[in-house]
Amino acid sequence: MSSLSILLATAAVANQPFPLPGTAAPRCLLGAVVRGGAEHRLRVRRGTTARFRHLLPASGPRGVPGVVVALDAACQAAAGGSCSEQPGEDGSRRASLRAGGWLIGTMKRRAGEREKELKKKKLLEELGDNRLPYVTPADADFHQLWKTKYSKLIFRKSDTVPEELHQMVQEGFLTLQKHDCFFRDLVRIKGKDFVTPVSRILIGNPGCTYKYLNTRLFTVPWPIKGYDIKYCSPQIHDACKALIGLNDYLHIEAVKALQGQNLFETTEIKDTTVIDREQNFATSLTAKGSVSKDQSSCCAPEDDYISLKNRTSYNLTLLNYMDPLQMLYLKQEPYFGMGNMAVSWHHDENLVERSTVAVYSYSCEGTAVEESNEQKLKGRDPAVWHVGLKVAWDIETPGLAIPLHQGDFYLMLDDLNMTHQHCVLAGFSPRFSSTHRVADCSKGTLEYIFGQCELALQNLQTDSDSMDLSLKSLETAVVKQVEEIHNEVEFEWLRQFWFQGKRYLKCTDWWLKPMAKLEEFWRKMEIMTSLVLSEVGKGEQIEEQRNETISCFLLVLTERQRLRKEWTARCQSKAAESLPEDQKPECRPFWTDDECNMPLPYDLEEVIANLQNLVQWVE
Repeated sequence: MSSLSILLATAAVANQPFPLPGTAAPRCLLGAVVRGGAEHRLRVRRGTTARFRHLLPASGPRGVPGVVVALDAACQAAAGGSCSEQPGEDGSRRASLRAGGWLIGTMKRRAGEREKELKKKKLLEELGDNRLPYVTPADADFHQLWKTKYSKLIFRKSDTVPEELHQMVQEGFLTLQKHDCFFRDLVRIKGKDFVTPVSRILIGNPGCTYKYLNTRLFTVPWPIKGYDIKYCSPQIHDACKALIGLNDYLHIEAVKALQGQNLFETTEIKDTTVIDREQNFATSLTAKGSVSKDQSSCCAPEDDYISLKNRTSYNLTLLNYMDPLQMLYLKQEPYFGMGNMAVSWHHDENLVERSTVAVYSYSCEGTAVEESNEQKLKGRDPAVWHVGLKVAWDIETPGLAIPLHQGDFYLMLDDLNMTHQHCVLAGFSPRFSSTHRVADCSKGTLEYIFGQCELALQNLQTDSDSMDLSLKSLETAVVKQVEEIHNEVEFEWLRQFWFQGKRYLKCTDWWLKPMAKLEEFWRKMEIMTSLVLSEVGKGEQIEEQRNETISCFLLVLTERQRLRKEWTARCQSKAAESLPEDQKPECRPFWTDDECNMPLPYDLEEVIANLQNLVQWVE
């Protein structure tokens, strides 16, 4: 066995108790068949260990062979081995490979983060004390660089947008700010919690979510026919309505821009004439989007038009607000010397591949700070907000810094978000922005997670006479699937939602009913976990199947224990305590051992330890 496998196994089983202050240490060890009535559930929880103890060795160290086998198999699979079941393969090993899926995913994510950090470190080392060059529209070579290296960036000046739309959207921003609907997110980066300098709110299709920096945001639903959405005030309703109007407008503009780009790239081969460098900046940036729909549609098949439409059908917008003068500290842009950053270099996460991002900017400019009164310096005007762009991990290509004024918007087309990185450079004045996205909601909608719950609960049945609950199947694959869904509901939905406090109630109570329903499903899954534990404790299964189930179960429960500890600590962190009272995280679900309506304890340390001992005794 590799040293890495042993290290991972040791880390996986190093579980410590973590009751919140003032709570009792859990007494329950393993779950059992749950019969009707709270009194019986409590009696079953306390009596389970006695039924189970005859299967355990009288003494001896706690062994972890089941966990070690599973982790070792997972490491081999990650290194290129196959995770598929092979005829004659040992059953315990098959279960370990399947159950190691979560570990492989975690290892890949962490490897990706390490790779990014190494690239950043290497780039900064190569630069030393030097800075890479960047250009602004004031530079003579700006247009040529934009045309050759940043051609999928489309910019629109504010005078191209209908004045009525400007007015509605900008009033909407101010309304949401007046009602305290912008919130600084508590995000997690490299295992540490940070409060973002930018305040945000997510508005979009009902039931959609958007995840960034390990934080799942839940949409304040914009008004859509067929949904009963009660807003806290008519003004918030009007603000959301204005933003769906902007969303529709930007969708149309993005489709036209993509169509224009397709036509432009076709004619570029025939006509290599370079446009005059002195051409107006706004005109040059918008040239590709000026081709009419009638012209471009003749060059694009109907399937291509549908594809363009799908890649620009924004399902949500992430609104941002920041007042730079209220910030004690802003990070300096490290590669080009562009000055204060409101948002560091990044790719937007969790998007449909090759989808367009549209950003509408509204800086609250006054005559005093609209342009810097200082002597004109080389580079960008520090008083004006800019969007910065660079080719990802490239030290050869100069960057761009493009000024953003009141009502301007820009589009990042096709794969620009993947091949390039962007940042937001702060000016002096407060600024709102509305960033419209085609979020990848394959695993981020209520419809999806309710479907997962329905799938898991198919394995739970109720006896029509006794009303006893039992499991239809104890097959390892079924148990693993149910328990993984259990983890998904708890850590990707319930804890994510309540971690953000009561912030959403400032806009609407729309999410309370679906979250209550999810919590009801999750409670049933807690019962299902206790039923599995009871069955493996009885020892009535075929030994090979029982070993498979326990090995698989150990991995999932160990992950659940680790994540509960992590979320409990996050709710008590200094960063969490710094938030306003109505935004402070709530550790939910949480219960003490005295709460007899729960079949299992919150702290799973002893449950895991007994399963480890059982594996050792059997093997």
